[in-house]
Amino acid sequence: MRLENKRVIITGGSTGIGAAVASRFLEEGARVAVWCRNPDNAKAVETELPALAHVAAVDVADPDGVDLAFAQSLERLGGLDVLICNAGISLRRSFVDIPREEFDRVMRVNVHGVFYVSQLAARHMLAQEQGGAILMTASTSGVMAYRHYADYNASKGALLSLMRTMAVELAPRVRVNAVNPGYTMTPMQEAEYSPEMLARVNGIIPMKRHARPEELASLYVYLASDEAAYASGAVFTLDGAESVATGAAYL
Repeated sequence: MRLENKRVIITGGSTGIGAAVASRFLEEGARVAVWCRNPDNAKAVETELPALAHVAAVDVADPDGVDLAFAQSLERLGGLDVLICNAGISLRRSFVDIPREEFDRVMRVNVHGVFYVSQLAARHMLAQEQGGAILMTASTSGVMAYRHYADYNASKGALLSLMRTMAVELAPRVRVNAVNPGYTMTPMQEAEYSPEMLARVNGIIPMKRHARPEELASLYVYLASDEAAYASGAVFTLDGAESVATGAAYL
């Protein structure tokens, strides 16, 4: 029960890494609010995790929607100790073929959305005695040049820069860290694969497999807990040694 009575908001919390984190946080004693864009996913996660304190169907790229959902979650939770910015989208195209509106959409969700929610959370945490912690789901894409993901790579690089700046400005009351997952078998990732591509990707990962969302959730528990009281401004990579393997970025 390392997160007992911690009040937590998780964006992008209905599937994949976010859903695994929500489930694990509930097991660790946290009070959890989950946000997701798709109303059907919101209904599904309410059924799967009935202990959730709040579920909101909200697009984090919509600042008005974020303001409303944040106010509702605060009311249901009675405050906020931990924010996990996990919502994100990924679209696979060659650089010269990316439509401008698609690039804008990826940046709005993956960067602007994090800014909108984090700013609200930081203001709240700075005003309370115990401060708080903000965690961001970044990616090895933020530090490596994966082909056909120029918009996603750029968004995750911006996210890491934002995290570092926030960690400096919000210390010592609010801790800010990022998790860099490598290839993780989420629904978003799986949808992009053919069987041949999956086998090829597994082949270049030294651990020879994708991460499971539950493995990422264990790291988030540590970073959200009081055990990580001195961790801030850091990037925690969990990728089965993929980012240090020669040639991994050139898929």
